[in-house]
Amino acid sequence: MSHLWIYIFLMIAVTNLIRIIPPLLIHGQIRNKFLRSFLYYVPYVTLAVMTFPAITEATSSPLAGALALVLGIIAAWFGLGLFPVSIICCVVVLIAEYFTI
Repeated sequence: MSHLWIYIFLMIAVTNLIRIIPPLLIHGQIRNKFLRSFLYYVPYVTLAVMTFPAITEATSSPLAGALALVLGIIAAWFGLGLFPVSIICCVVVLIAEYFTI
């Protein structure tokens, strides 16, 4: 049980160090164009890497997940927000799984 607290405090320390060190090391604005564009897209790539496996594995039919992915991309392409796109994807999965069972 005492090891659990050590692990928790170690996790807190590592998480906070990751957030504290960059502002301490980088004092001014980042002027490198490549680095700025890289840092701009990191959150989007991270979200995509976490979301895509869930799309393919969360449904009982991979076809339903793929269909929802395609229609979600099309809906987002036409400018719909996050909430309408998620509603569309959920409805598509519901309908696709109803007809595949």
